[in-house]
Amino acid sequence: MKLKMKRRIPALLGIGIACLSCQPATGATASGHVRTVGRPERSVVATIVFAEPLEGQSPTRPGRYTMTQRNKMFMPRVLAVPAGSTVGFPNEDLIFHNVFSLSRPSPFDLGLYRAGSSKERIFSEPATYHVFCNIHPQMAAVILVLPTSYITEPDAAGAYRLDLPPGRYRVTAWSERSQPVTAELNVSSGSVTVPELTLDESRFVGLPHKNKYGQDYPKTAYDPLRDRKF
Repeated sequence: MKLKMKRRIPALLGIGIACLSCQPATGATASGHVRTVGRPERSVVATIVFAEPLEGQSPTRPGRYTMTQRNKMFMPRVLAVPAGSTVGFPNEDLIFHNVFSLSRPSPFDLGLYRAGSSKERIFSEPATYHVFCNIHPQMAAVILVLPTSYITEPDAAGAYRLDLPPGRYRVTAWSERSQPVTAELNVSSGSVTVPELTLDESRFVGLPHKNKYGQDYPKTAYDPLRDRKF
């Protein structure tokens, strides 16, 4: 089966993933399990697993993805994409929105735009981009830009699989509430088991973010009944 890119967006979880699913004739299926500790019961948090080749260059397969603004939320809440991908930000609400990030190495601000409009950005450099709206403080999302196209999401039990060509890889489990954890493995043929990866979210503390000017949002911005129209 040839390499092909698939996007999976579980609507209930608010997770978007650029997933490379393949079964190379001379490669292997790497399977493993992510264990999460310290996560509150029934809390919905995105977990991403990705594999980076350690020997030579493996070109990424950038694509086009969407992070929609709807009901004063970014959907999906977390989006994982290969470097070089384009992300569109359509506004499906009946009010104005803004999209900005102060995350390095490439902060950006798409400005203010109305319902029915959309803007997009190319994410060239691998990084974790925290994305917000300058009008509505409850709107927060993460775009994880990765130097690989081998990306997947564990199932509800923490199990995952990646189909990889031969070589050495670093496999990483990521959560926005934990430090990432890694394991290395050699892939030749057949099936390979990745050592269990444990994400510790017990020390996570959620803090209010600033607006795009580095200032606190006005108190009126937190009013759930407020519907500012311009």
